[in-house]
Amino acid sequence: MSFRASLRRVEKSILNRFLHFTPVHSAKAETGALVEMTVCLFYRAYEDLKIMHRFFVTEEGLRGQQVVFAAPQAHQICNVLRMKPGEQVIVLDNIGCEYVVILTKISPQEVIGGVMSKQQTQNEPHTQITLYQSLLAREKFEWVLQKCTEVGVTCFVPIVTERSIVRRQEAVTQRKLSRWRRIVAEAAEQSERGRIPQIKSPVNFADAISGLDGFDRCLIGTPQTDGKSVREILRFGKTEPVNIALFIGPEGGFTDKEVRLVQANGVKPFSLGHRILRTETAAVVATSLILYEQGELAS
Repeated sequence: MSFRASLRRVEKSILNRFLHFTPVHSAKAETGALVEMTVCLFYRAYEDLKIMHRFFVTEEGLRGQQVVFAAPQAHQICNVLRMKPGEQVIVLDNIGCEYVVILTKISPQEVIGGVMSKQQTQNEPHTQITLYQSLLAREKFEWVLQKCTEVGVTCFVPIVTERSIVRRQEAVTQRKLSRWRRIVAEAAEQSERGRIPQIKSPVNFADAISGLDGFDRCLIGTPQTDGKSVREILRFGKTEPVNIALFIGPEGGFTDKEVRLVQANGVKPFSLGHRILRTETAAVVATSLILYEQGELAS
């Protein structure tokens, strides 16, 4: 018996008890009835408040009023979440729209649903942050991808710097890129993003610096405390920045040569204060500060 069916059965039993009331002759029986009613109401509130699961689908998966889920999603819906026909999910097309979809056919190989409604996504930040993150050890880099996706980064560009643990672009294989994109997609679903952030192929530091023409502000994190604050850099200029490039270095930071190079190309160094943060922490903190100063983290 499903959870919802069990819940309805308990509710019906309690309702019948109150409709055909008979006196309760013991405190123990009265307490049991109250506990049963409380538990039932709690689970009903849980059902009402439970957030629908979210799935990004490809263009091929959206077929008019019908949605066909990819095989990994079918496995998750059927075998992991154990959903049933009639339940609803939210489907995102990764170009700005979300759909409420009712599941009509569920099997481990194929899940099909029907579109009930469509609307524009509301959860994407107006400020577009491209994070140029120096390549790190696997666990740390993947943590940056996950957490910065949750916060609101739009695009990730892995960079090879003088102090990077990974010193060759070729070390990042297509298999690793695919894994990173899965991590970002799952984080986007979990955090209710409307779009999946891009992950570009790794580039050398010098090549990254030469491709910054389209940004309104470019910032680079430094451990020196004489740098300007994020707020000062964002407020410098006559127009509000929309496209922002953010450079975060490896463990040990950028070299003096690299800092001089970016400054010569108009990139502004900023400081996060007197405390030295780990590189993965700095990425999340700097991203959060930018979005906060832009009013993107306010309710």
